[in-house]
Amino acid sequence: MRFDLQIIASLVAPQTRVLDLGCGRGDLLEHLQRNKQVEGYGIEIDEKEVIEAIEKGLSIVQGNLNVETRDFADQSFDYVILSQTLQQVYNPERVIEEMLRVGKKGIVSFPCFNHIAIKLQLLFTSRAPLTKELPYEWYNTPNIRVITWQDFREFCSDRGINILHQIAIATHHREESGKIVRWLPNWFSKYGIFLLSRSRSGGGINPQE
Repeated sequence: MRFDLQIIASLVAPQTRVLDLGCGRGDLLEHLQRNKQVEGYGIEIDEKEVIEAIEKGLSIVQGNLNVETRDFADQSFDYVILSQTLQQVYNPERVIEEMLRVGKKGIVSFPCFNHIAIKLQLLFTSRAPLTKELPYEWYNTPNIRVITWQDFREFCSDRGINILHQIAIATHHREESGKIVRWLPNWFSKYGIFLLSRSRSGGGINPQE
């Protein structure tokens, strides 16, 4: 399984209820059901990937995540996961608020636009950066948001969202093994993974810089 999904799976407690937004073919849900006996559900807009997930025996709904989550009651899941999708949604604030309404905890991951390679490209070329993690030109990218590690921390702080845990990785998320960044994540992280909660119990913002 992808390295970033392995990290996300490690944050999920066994025998809990999980909702995966933008779940794709359901690789993460399948892993969690098999290895942690979770009760898992997913929402995915791509019909082909929904079919593949259902063929695995997973409970997946096809539709827009902003619409489909309205049917769930408050705190009806232990975890709501949004993996590698935040940079592509039109109203990320609403999505995260909805995640923390239907879930006791949220797990969000996204490509960070703060890696030193990106900063150097901007400095020396004055062009929109191209990297392995962000391989698109400005005119054909599916990513409508650029997010940095510090941007997201401040977003959470401003809205009273508690960061229970944060993990920076420096490996392309499609690889199955990788490296966790433990020093200067705002310079060396390629992807950020955050465990969130509305509750102030159980921890606070990890003071990594």
